[in-house]
Amino acid sequence: MTVFFGIVTLGLYVFQPYLDLKAIRKALGIALFLELFYLIGHYFTDWPFPGPQIIFQIIIVSSLGVALGVIFSRIWPLPQSKGIERIMRTLLIVIPALGLGVGLQLILQGNHATQAVYLMFALSAWLGSGHFIKEIPKEA
Repeated sequence: MTVFFGIVTLGLYVFQPYLDLKAIRKALGIALFLELFYLIGHYFTDWPFPGPQIIFQIIIVSSLGVALGVIFSRIWPLPQSKGIERIMRTLLIVIPALGLGVGLQLILQGNHATQAVYLMFALSAWLGSGHFIKEIPKEA
């Protein structure tokens, strides 16, 4: 199942015009941070060692999360001013991302999960949702 999601993720990044190099760098940066987090956790708290399959799953989950965030950002760009709109926008991306992340976790790791895939997905979606920023029209 991991290979299927890898192919889907690769196809999404190839055929979606909004997923540019900046989005790929963001997804790989989040994946690197998460891999280091689990690697340090292995040595300090005896978590299971993140093998190649787990590393591939982390890359897939962070890439799909960033893709969701970028597409959401294209639909509803990040406002420049702080306020209730940013709070509502964050809630409307993170809450469904947690639900989708739980589904991804069950599909990728089954009942005996060793990583918090749902939180990785929601974090990636939230960080990816800042890709497009709403521009304020200038008065002439």
